[in-house]
Amino acid sequence: MALMRYIVMKDKQQLSFVEMPESHAYQLSALNLRLHKEIDKLTASNVPSLPYAIAECADLELHDKSITIQSGLDYMNELEKDFASIQEQAYPLIALLTEIRALQAQLEQWYEEEMDA
Repeated sequence: MALMRYIVMKDKQQLSFVEMPESHAYQLSALNLRLHKEIDKLTASNVPSLPYAIAECADLELHDKSITIQSGLDYMNELEKDFASIQEQAYPLIALLTEIRALQAQLEQWYEEEMDA
C-alpha cells in the first residue's frame, strides 16, 4: 500500500484536505505557494479563489463527517480546469498552466501504476 500525505488547505475560514502520494505532496505545497505568488498579477475578472496550503501531515483521522478528503488527482483536475478557464490578456498564464499540468500528469501516471500493482 502506498504511503499518503494530507495537505491541509484553508480558504477563508474553511478547511479542506487533499490526499497526495507521499512522493508528490511537497510538489502540491510548492505549486500552491507559486500560484499564490503569481495570482495577484492576473488581471482577468474570472480568477478563481485559491486556498492556501497551510500544513502537511502523514496521518489524518477526521471526526467531523461533513469534511471530506479529496484525492490529489481530483484536486489537480479541478485546479487545471479553473486556471484553463481564466481569460487572461496581460500575464503569460501558460507558465502557470504548464506547472499545474505537469503535476497533474505525474499524478495520473502514479495512480495508473498503483492500479497495475
